Amino acid sequence: MGNRFQVSDRFADGAQYIGGRLRAGTSGQDHSVIDPATGESVLTYALASAADVDEAVAAAKEAFPAWAGATPGERSDALHRLAGVLAERAEDFARVESLQCGKPLKLTTEFDVPGTVDNTAFFAGAARHLQGQSAGEYSGDHTSYVRREAIGVVGSIAPWNYPLQMAAWKILPAIAAGNTIVLKPAELTPLTSLMFAQAAKEAGIPDGVVNVVTGAGRVAGEHLVGHPDVAMTSFTGSTGVGKRVAEIATATVKRLHLELGGKAPFVVFDDADLEAAAQGAVAASLINSGQDCTAATRAYVQRPLFDAFVARVAELMETVRVGDPFDGTTDLGPLISHVQRDRVAGFVERARAYATVVTGGEAPGGALEEGAYYRPTLITGAPQDSEVVQSEIFGPVLVALPFDGDDEGIRLANDTPYGLAASAWSRDVYRANRATREIKAGCVWVNDHIPIISEMPHGGYKASGFGKDMSAYSFEEYTQVKHVMYDNTAVAAKDWHRTIFGDR
Repeated sequence: MGNRFQVSDRFADGAQYIGGRLRAGTSGQDHSVIDPATGESVLTYALASAADVDEAVAAAKEAFPAWAGATPGERSDALHRLAGVLAERAEDFARVESLQCGKPLKLTTEFDVPGTVDNTAFFAGAARHLQGQSAGEYSGDHTSYVRREAIGVVGSIAPWNYPLQMAAWKILPAIAAGNTIVLKPAELTPLTSLMFAQAAKEAGIPDGVVNVVTGAGRVAGEHLVGHPDVAMTSFTGSTGVGKRVAEIATATVKRLHLELGGKAPFVVFDDADLEAAAQGAVAASLINSGQDCTAATRAYVQRPLFDAFVARVAELMETVRVGDPFDGTTDLGPLISHVQRDRVAGFVERARAYATVVTGGEAPGGALEEGAYYRPTLITGAPQDSEVVQSEIFGPVLVALPFDGDDEGIRLANDTPYGLAASAWSRDVYRANRATREIKAGCVWVNDHIPIISEMPHGGYKASGFGKDMSAYSFEEYTQVKHVMYDNTAVAAKDWHRTIFGDR
């Protein structure tokens, strides 16, 4: 295996970042970060307790008045400095992300880290543009205007599939809008979230503005969501856990933002560029070993192209190089854990009873057998109501199904509880435009699938949650909108008073 990044010294003081310093958790329980490519532990740390969450929330609450009171320009300057620190540390972030997640180094180097730097630069600019409706005399006798104000302490929970990017998506809009934050990353992958918080301090962002508690969901996560001093919860993860988060948040009437699961359709019409669609399907289904809530999972291909599409996708999947994440030629790394690998394998093995596994469908042996690897897998012949079509597998598995008319293709695309992302493949602008209108998803790509940009929102429909990450639309989640109204008449006895007492 390639040269790996040593992290034990960097986090010797612990995996909790509270009030500007690293410290150990006090739960009495240890947890190990495992390199999924080798199965070896790279760091063992003490998990956070509820008391640690209380301390982190208290630090964020103390820091809030000064940070919320800073000018937009001051917050913007701090975020610009943070973008610079992240860019300087790009190689370290990429190597640690590959170590804890098993992502190929070329993915972390060319996608995760530069995307995070770009997000930071975007929110540095957006911090100066917290706009409301323009002032005006809407009633005739009053001047009204809208203020956007910070909410308070945000308690956010991020997943393990994109730890660095998800930390940024949670932290950046929150603090750009003047909030302070306590982030709980996944216990499996806390390292780059902690590094991000340290970079924020180095950039001059005050202690307490960004805090990280690393603990179990049932302990640290639920306590954070239910904390009375947390004004808002943002959660990214599975729909099942999202429902639990919503139950807890609702009990304390918190602002809630949920980005949940997905089962993205990849709809190929019969006039599509077949090679482009096949190439796109392989890339979009295998990104991050398929552990992406927007990954292409259901390829609906109009019947005239179906056989050729299946053959070409299978051919391309068989060229994908599965291997060590730190080898520059590796295309596909391991899944996050052996548990996740076995879960994915279970879906495929059960599917053999009712469908055809065209390629893949196994874990590689040899030098890779100690890691959580699984080969790129293509399945055909599955019924629309089968679990491989309806459930989120979260692995390198693509299911291909044929359709006949356009109506059927769009109907099948919408036939799951999810609605996070989708794509339509056609050379006909009217056909593609219809698909973008009628497919119920928060993002619909045309003749591509996966690219995201900081300026545009990310978030879903239906069981995929609500609210937006990235873009200026994220400020809808992280600000309170206040209407301010001034009387302009200086009249003591106003005309409307007669509706309550007296005569005109």
